[in-house]
Amino acid sequence: MDHSQFPFSKKNYRLMLIGIGIIILGFVIMGLDSEPHGFGFLGLTLGPIVTLAGFIFQFYAIFAHSEKK
Repeated sequence: MDHSQFPFSKKNYRLMLIGIGIIILGFVIMGLDSEPHGFGFLGLTLGPIVTLAGFIFQFYAIFAHSEKK
């Protein structure tokens, strides 16, 4: 299959998978909070920051320029 048919390069897809992993990590961190209803540091501060960082990384992964061969 010709690689020009894909909308993104291999690099972009790898970066997107990393971004999805960061987002999932953020949700897992929120779930690990021992406070009731996730009202502790992990659920209210660290988890959302990691999740937001994952979404920002996804934007980077989509708009990153791929090297032309």
